[in-house]
Amino acid sequence: MSDNSSQPQDAPSKPLETGYTPGDSVSTRWNNFFSLLMGKMTEEGKVQYKRDSDIRYEKSDCERCEKSRDYLLEYSPIIRFMRENIQKLGGDIDKDKIWCRRCEQRQSGGFDPEFGIKLCANVMRNQGHIEDTMAHEMVHAYDHLRFKVEWDNNNLKHAACTEIRASSLSGECRFMREFWTRGQWKLTQQHQECVRRRAILSVMARPNCKDDVEATKVVNEVWDSCFADTRPFDEIYR
Repeated sequence: MSDNSSQPQDAPSKPLETGYTPGDSVSTRWNNFFSLLMGKMTEEGKVQYKRDSDIRYEKSDCERCEKSRDYLLEYSPIIRFMRENIQKLGGDIDKDKIWCRRCEQRQSGGFDPEFGIKLCANVMRNQGHIEDTMAHEMVHAYDHLRFKVEWDNNNLKHAACTEIRASSLSGECRFMREFWTRGQWKLTQQHQECVRRRAILSVMARPNCKDDVEATKVVNEVWDSCFADTRPFDEIYR
C-alpha cells in the first residue's frame, strides 16, 4: 500500500533555515534571488547560493576566461612584457600553463612552480580583472626563476616579498582599480596601503602563519627592499 502522506517526487523544494532553496528550476532560482535581495538569506545560505551558481555557469565562465586569457597573451602590453622577461630567464608562460578553473575559495588565482597559473573563472569580474590577476601571478613566476623563492619551505619572508612585488607591479593597486572595485579612495599613499594590505592578507593565508600580527610583522621587515625592487620594470607599472 502506498503512503498517501509521502511528498510527490516533483513537489517543489522547501526553503532551508538558511533561506536558500535547493534546486535548479526557474522558479527556484527566482525564489532564491528574491530571498537574497530581501535579506532573508543567512551567510551560510549565501555561500550555498553562490556555490550552486558557480557550478551552473562553470562552462561559460571558463570559456570566457580562456578567451580573455588568449587575447591578453597576444595584445596586453604588461602580459607580453612579463612573458618576454620570463622567457629571458629560461621559462615560459603560454596558454597551456594558464588554467581557467572554478574555484571553491574566493580568490582570483594562484601560481604553482610545477603546473603554472590558475585563474579562478567564477571569480573574475571582467577582462581587466583577468589581466591584473595574470600579471600578478606572472610576477610570482618571474620571482621563482630570478630569486629562487622557497615555496615548499613556507618561508614567510620570501612569500611576503613576492606578494609585495606582485601587488605593486601588476597594476591591481592602481588608483582607479582601488576606487571602483574596492571602495578605497585615499589620495595619498593609496598605492602603498593597497600593496601592504594585500600582501598581509596573502601571507596570512599561508599555513604556517600564525595570525595577522605575524603577517604584518613579516611584511614590514621586508617592505623597504621589496617595494623598491621593480624588476623587470624600470618603475612601477600604473
